[in-house]
Amino acid sequence: MTELFLPMLIMSDPPRHTQLRQIVSRAFTPRRIASLEPHIETLVKDLLDQTPEAGNWEFVSGFAGPLPAIVIADMLGVPRDDRDQFRAWSTTLIQSNPVRGEFGAGLDAAAALYEYFTAFLAERRAHPQDDLMTALVQAEVDGEYLSEEELLGFCLLLLVAGHETTTNLLSNSAVVLAQHPDVRQQLADDPELVPAAVEELLRFDSPVQGLARTLTAPVELHGESMQTGDTVLLLFGSANRDDHAFPHADRFDVNRHPERQVAFGRGIHFCLGASLARLEARIALQTLLTRRPDWDVDLDAAVRLHSGPIRGYISLPMQ
Repeated sequence: MTELFLPMLIMSDPPRHTQLRQIVSRAFTPRRIASLEPHIETLVKDLLDQTPEAGNWEFVSGFAGPLPAIVIADMLGVPRDDRDQFRAWSTTLIQSNPVRGEFGAGLDAAAALYEYFTAFLAERRAHPQDDLMTALVQAEVDGEYLSEEELLGFCLLLLVAGHETTTNLLSNSAVVLAQHPDVRQQLADDPELVPAAVEELLRFDSPVQGLARTLTAPVELHGESMQTGDTVLLLFGSANRDDHAFPHADRFDVNRHPERQVAFGRGIHFCLGASLARLEARIALQTLLTRRPDWDVDLDAAVRLHSGPIRGYISLPMQ
């Protein structure tokens, strides 16, 4: 999959990784994320105002997809009207599977995104705005601006990671809560339980299942020896269902406190947008449980996202 992308933060090592992360982390400080709460609350209410009080509803295209796409588009400074096109490109990208030889559509989507952002970055250089794209083109490391390839890699990562994780967290959560109506009612009765429930939902059905990494030192784990230079697959979804870390790990339990869940990774590559995803999920679920507390999902008609690392839905019919 990495063959489709220009240099990206999640695929870089220190010291360059540290320098690049410091630049973009300014947009994800606790104060900056907290300031977005009223904006996100308004977006959630507006999206739900457009849904039927009863009957059928396409949850992904009607709610779980648009919400984080609008939020990240606003942060980047790109027009909201482009969000549907962005989502289409993003979905195509994450479903491209080099193992199966599926390069064509993914390369086309990546090329389209790079072409779009090349023009947009040029526009921001000429006409700076108060947004993340302007901050990126103006950022300097050791007296030098970021290269065009680094800028485009940033744009792609922020767009895709900025909404795919939350879209699939919300979709997976809708399914889990439909399958546990007693828990859903418990959360509807006591919205203060929702933040802890979000952590358990992240653990129980992780939207990012894993990432590949290259070892920089020998490792021995559970009797298996791995050498420097070996490629390993870190399965976050599997770790989050490990009975050694979480007793009765295959049980969904909102009274659990899964502080060790690794849905957002761990260490220097811990997801920069984790606090934003948590905020969006909390507000979305609390509002949904207040205004539409009773739902079912049609899994026979649902369309799964066919992606190696990402677990979620392209389409999720809800009643």
